[in-house]
Amino acid sequence: MTTLPTHKINLTTFTYGGESLGRLPDQRAVFVPYALPGETVRVRLVEEKRGYARAELVEVLEPSPERIEPRCSHFAQCSGCHYQHIPYEIQLQAKTDILRDQLKRIGKLEHPPVRPIIPSPHPWNYRNHVQFHLAPDGKLGFQTLRSHEIIPIGECHLLQPPISETWPLLDIESIPGLDRVGLRLGAGDDILLTLESSDPNPVELSVDLPLSVVHLGPGGCLVLAGDEYTLIEVDGHPFRVSAGSFFQINTSMTEVMVQHLLDNLSLTGETSVIDAYCGVGLFSVFLAPRVKRLIGIESSPSACEDFMVNLDKFDNVELYEAPVEDVLPHLDSGPDILVVDPPKGGLGRGTRAGILTLGPKVIAYISCDPATLSRDARHLTEGGYQLRQITPFDLFPQTYHIESISFWDKQ
Repeated sequence: MTTLPTHKINLTTFTYGGESLGRLPDQRAVFVPYALPGETVRVRLVEEKRGYARAELVEVLEPSPERIEPRCSHFAQCSGCHYQHIPYEIQLQAKTDILRDQLKRIGKLEHPPVRPIIPSPHPWNYRNHVQFHLAPDGKLGFQTLRSHEIIPIGECHLLQPPISETWPLLDIESIPGLDRVGLRLGAGDDILLTLESSDPNPVELSVDLPLSVVHLGPGGCLVLAGDEYTLIEVDGHPFRVSAGSFFQINTSMTEVMVQHLLDNLSLTGETSVIDAYCGVGLFSVFLAPRVKRLIGIESSPSACEDFMVNLDKFDNVELYEAPVEDVLPHLDSGPDILVVDPPKGGLGRGTRAGILTLGPKVIAYISCDPATLSRDARHLTEGGYQLRQITPFDLFPQTYHIESISFWDKQ
């Protein structure tokens, strides 16, 4: 068996994706996880391209004075966390710098107006939702970095306490077709257990814990115990969130983001708003009572059902259940304000074209990926929009993920 050679390199810069950048002897860029700028490390290449390479960290030869001891014993094995070896204030600065760099390099914005990052009040134990994979022996675990291998876990310091207290009590056998097990925390410590399976037949189970259980398979959603949804409260508003629907995982930071959105939009009784990728109606619930007309667009059937329940009391709200790029070309007129909260892939070509055709006066862009945001930023700028401001929000401490809200004004 041939052992791959190692390289001694110096690291210089944080990069998006949880890695640090260095140079190989041939001057190719190399990206190294679980390391810090300023460190001298020994690495082993795991992927080589013409202009760059990726490596695994073999040894830290000269550690940075900022390096700290990770809290979790699974750190650097489980792929869920990337920054546990970095003090929280350094994580925040790194994310701010990365967002600014992405907007400059990809978005071609010379001086992006990046505002100070909003830190999470809880850098640990903040997640209201978790999805486990199953190891071959049925143990709950997470995937390793750059692999589909499952590492059984004994601890996770990102989960809110009720979830941390519940998941070790689950006794789940390894069943063919059972792919993932999810837990979502609702108001009053209500917990929804989701069994995601490629088998249309539900698994047999006995429930000895006070929770709801739902089977999600090719045949749809089947309630095995309790309810098919949980209620999550944001700033006093209860949101119905079904097992198959998306919702932000950091509830306290979600409240901060909602208030930031409201503070930076000019809303009157004559304002028209489109909430694209509206999900279960997180932003719509707060926008609807402040505007004349609100149109929600969402392609997820379960999220649309939740939206209808969550927005039921408003008469000025419409909902289109379809992909955003299919709906925008058929709307009768451009809105005053367009709110977009796309998935990680960003807006997409058809959506960008539809936005530029509609020509809203203001765009509020909620992004979970600075790379796709920056790609879209370039197109919005070319289409006649100017970035007024952008604020990063740390919804995902200990990870490389960067949430942001940007506001764009039509010139």
